[in-house]
Amino acid sequence: MLKLIHTADWHLGRVLHHQSLLDEQASVLDQIIDYAITHQVDGLLVAGDIYDRSMPPAEAVRLLNQIVNRFASLDIPMIMISGNHDSAERLGFAAEQLQKTGLHILSDLNRVSEPVHLQKGDITVQVFGIPFADPERVRNQFDQPVHDYDQAHSFLVERIQKSRDKSLPTVLMSHCFVDGAQTSESEKTLSVGGSDRVSYEPMLDFDYVALGHLHGPQFRGAQHIRYSGSPLKYSFSEHKHNKGITLLSFDSKGLVEQQHLPLSSQRDVRVIEGMLDEVIAQGKEDPHNHDYVMVRLADTTALLDPMGRLREVYPNVLHIEKRLLQPEQVGQANREHIKLDAPKLIADFYQQIQGEPLTAQQQTIVEQALNQLNKEPSA
Repeated sequence: MLKLIHTADWHLGRVLHHQSLLDEQASVLDQIIDYAITHQVDGLLVAGDIYDRSMPPAEAVRLLNQIVNRFASLDIPMIMISGNHDSAERLGFAAEQLQKTGLHILSDLNRVSEPVHLQKGDITVQVFGIPFADPERVRNQFDQPVHDYDQAHSFLVERIQKSRDKSLPTVLMSHCFVDGAQTSESEKTLSVGGSDRVSYEPMLDFDYVALGHLHGPQFRGAQHIRYSGSPLKYSFSEHKHNKGITLLSFDSKGLVEQQHLPLSSQRDVRVIEGMLDEVIAQGKEDPHNHDYVMVRLADTTALLDPMGRLREVYPNVLHIEKRLLQPEQVGQANREHIKLDAPKLIADFYQQIQGEPLTAQQQTIVEQALNQLNKEPSA
């Protein structure tokens, strides 16, 4: 068997609510290398968005350099395409020379019909890559009357279909948004109004389609047209994702098996819901309280410094959402609050600060102090 790993959307240099994820990214990339060694894979497919932005920070570049060197030392070829977050020109620097070392960077649209051949014994798999390309670029570069992403993508797929050797198993890599697939908040919109979608039908004829761009592991149209998903949770909307990579096995006739292999992060990304006091009590017993957390609070009353109180038990809480009251509830809450007499207001404030109610003795002291104030003449 010839084995490949399909991964995508590394987004090296990504931050989550201003929190750098570089350490977590290094950890999951180590796990991918471990999988490559354990399963004795013959190639790594990275389907775009290697970096999180077109001009990545130096630390992200250093991390990619380390990963490339480690795969090269294992003699495992890497094939990557540029995504919408990458700069195709920067990522593709010295691509022709790097091919000799086993690093194949497919970022030039003019070369989409040129395959990379991976071999093991009598098995040869040809791999084609379609880097992210908007319709305007395809239209200008190939002088074609394409007006949306679907037309541009279909045109590039057709070029590959005409040049492929149909006697060999064929993998297509593409960074695109297949119509109907599930999205998350962390994915950058390609266009407005849905014109960024592409059809899966032109890709049905390939043995496997390694997709990038969407962060949730999923297939679209057929089991062999698949997003591996991102290796980490890059927004709180992804907190239920089962992150991982896809292990592929080929024989001389085509795809034999695909398997999802899970990845775990040093800190999970979680959403916790409940009343503030309940969440704090839970945090005191939570063995994973250092995860990255968003808290959805069910409290409908005013809260004093909820972030500060939460960080005492969840030091990496990054965001708070508070249930919004309906307008009629707001009016009712305000009227009820006004009705509170001074002792009740003080008792409520004390409980917010101390986390416990006034004792009977303290209530007596408050009442005595208020009575004394009411007896004093106003200035």
